[in-house]
Amino acid sequence: MGIDLGTTHCALSFVDAAACDGERVAQGVLDIPQLTAPASVEARPLLPSFLYLPHDSELSAAERSVPGLAGGDAPQDFIVGELARTRGAATPMRLVASAKSWLCHAGVDRRAPILPPDAAQAPEGEIARLSPLQASTEYLKHLRRAWDAAHPDAPLSAQQVTVTIPASFDPAARELTAEACQAAGLGHFTLLEEPQAALYSWLQASGGAWRKQVRHGDILLVVDVGGGTTDLSLIAVLEQDGNLQLQRIAVGEHILLGGDNMDLALAYGVARKLAQEGRQLDAWQTRALAHACRAAKEQLLQDDSVQAVPVVVPSRGARLIGASIRTEVTRAEVLQLLVEGFFPHAAITDRPQTRARAALTQLGLPYAQDAAVTRHLAAFLARQVGATAQIEGLAPPPEGASFVHPTAVLFNGGVLKAAQIEARILEVLNGWLAAEGAPPVRLLDGAQLDLAVARGAAYFGHVAAQGRGVRIRGGTAQSYYVGVEGNMPAIPGMEPPIAALCLAPFGMEEGSEVELSGQQFGLVVGEPVRLRFFGSSVRRQDAVGTLLEFWADEELTELQEIEATLPPEGRSAGEVVPVTLHARVSEIGTLELAAVPVGGSERWKVEFDVRAAGAA
Repeated sequence: MGIDLGTTHCALSFVDAAACDGERVAQGVLDIPQLTAPASVEARPLLPSFLYLPHDSELSAAERSVPGLAGGDAPQDFIVGELARTRGAATPMRLVASAKSWLCHAGVDRRAPILPPDAAQAPEGEIARLSPLQASTEYLKHLRRAWDAAHPDAPLSAQQVTVTIPASFDPAARELTAEACQAAGLGHFTLLEEPQAALYSWLQASGGAWRKQVRHGDILLVVDVGGGTTDLSLIAVLEQDGNLQLQRIAVGEHILLGGDNMDLALAYGVARKLAQEGRQLDAWQTRALAHACRAAKEQLLQDDSVQAVPVVVPSRGARLIGASIRTEVTRAEVLQLLVEGFFPHAAITDRPQTRARAALTQLGLPYAQDAAVTRHLAAFLARQVGATAQIEGLAPPPEGASFVHPTAVLFNGGVLKAAQIEARILEVLNGWLAAEGAPPVRLLDGAQLDLAVARGAAYFGHVAAQGRGVRIRGGTAQSYYVGVEGNMPAIPGMEPPIAALCLAPFGMEEGSEVELSGQQFGLVVGEPVRLRFFGSSVRRQDAVGTLLEFWADEELTELQEIEATLPPEGRSAGEVVPVTLHARVSEIGTLELAAVPVGGSERWKVEFDVRAAGAA
C-alpha cells in the first residue's frame, strides 16, 4: 500500500502481490468516497486535504454522513474532502488547510489546537480547533475507513503501508507523521520521501526499460511542485557489479511555494481587473475567488483550445444570486501571471529575493518570500556544486562549474501538468547548462502526476517486501549536529560559545547507530536546559564526533530546539554528570540521542521531537 499524504490532496495506491508476475506489477488506485455536496457522496481517486468544521445549524447529521466508509453512517463533527474544500472557500475561518505544512512548522506547537488559524477571529468557543497532528490523523483515518469498507477481509491495519513525506522534512516532522499513522490505526508502516516515490513510479511505469534511459554517472534532478510546496532532490545513477543503482545525493530546503500561491495570485489579478472596472472585492470575496481560479487555471493549462473560463464571485449580501459578480479568466492572464510570475527567466547566479519585513506580522506559515521557483532552483543547484565529489563512482564537477550539472530531469506534482511550465523550467535549466558547456538535460517522462507519489510508494513497498527490484539508497537527507556549550569564565554581555557536534553524517542509513565512546561531555541534570540541534545539506565530509567551533551561515541551519529537565537520578539539581553519547537514526528517520554516565548504568534519552516531554 502507498499513501500520498499531500498538502492539497491525498491518494492511496496498492499492489496486489499475488497477481504480480516478474516485472509485471498488478497495481491500482483506490476511489475514495467523500462528500461532494450535502448528503451527496462520490468516490474519487483524490481526497482533497481539507477539513471543514460546520456550524451546528449548517448541515444535518444525515448530510454529514458518508456511506461507503467503514462506520460512515455515523455523522462526524467535521467534513473531509471535496465538500470541505468548497465550503471552506466561502467560510475560511472554519477551514483547516495545509495541515502538512503546519506539521513541519517548527515555530508553533504542532500538538496544540491552532487550526483553523482564522478561527481566532470568532468568539471564543464558537469554532472547535484542531492541531496539525489531529488534522493529518483524520485524513489518514478517512483513507483507512475507505479501504476497510472496500476490502473488509483485508483491513488496512494488516497491510504494509508506505506513507510519503517531503524529502525536506526534519526528524521532528517525520516523528509527528509517524505518530499520525499510529493514531490512524496503521499497524505496519514506513516513511518514504516524495521525490523518491515519484522516481519509483517512473521506474515501475517504464516496465524495466528505465535502464535504457539512464546510464552510470547520470545525475537526476527531481522537481516536485505540488499544491503547497516545492521539493528539489538530486539522485545519482551508479553501477555496482554490472548493475545500475540509484542513490539520493542532495535534498533542497522545505519551500512553502506551490499551486496554492498560484491560485491566490490569479485571484488577486482578477480582483485588480474588477477594481479597474469599478467593482471592488473584499478579502472574503478574494479568498472565495481563489477557489474558482484554481478550477479555471487547471482547465486553461490542460486544454489549448480553451481561451477563457468564466468565474463567479459570490456576494455576501442577502441577494446572493443577483449580486454575484461574473467575470472570466483568460489563457493569456494565466500564462502571464503563472509562467512569468512563478517561473521567470533567471540566471544561475540569481538567488531568492528577500525583503525587509514589518515589525509586526500575523502568525502563520513561513511562506517563501520569493515566488520565483526558478531562483530557488538556481540556489539549490549552486549550493550542491560539490555534491558529486563525495560520491564514489561519480566524476567531480568540471573545473569552473558554478553549479551541479544534472543530466536528466523528472517532473512531479499537479502544477507541472501544464506543458508551458514544464517547457519554461527546461528552457531555463538548459540555458544554465549551455553557458557552462554542458549538454542539455534529458526529460524523463513521468506517469500520472497527481498519483505518481502514491503509486511509487506502493511499488517501493512491493519491491522491499520481495527483496528484489531496484532500490534508491537514501539515508539521512542532512548531517545532524547537537550544540555543545563551551566552558569559559563569565564575561559581561557575552554568552559561552557553542560548538556543533556531528551525531549523524549525511546519508546515515535508517536503523543504524553510533557510539561516541572516545569523547566525554558534561550533562546538566535536574534543572531546565536547552538542547540545540543543527542540520547541514552541504557539509558531507564530517564524520560522527566531528566538533565544529566555527561555520559559515550557509553551512549549518539551526533546527528545532528542545527544552527539558533531565531527571537527576539521585543527584543534586544542576549537577554536571560526565557522559558519553550514543546516537541512532530510527527506521522512520528520527534522530535519537542517548547520554550514558561514565561508569554508570543510567541512560538519558532525548528524541529529536517537538515537545518538552520528548526528553526522558
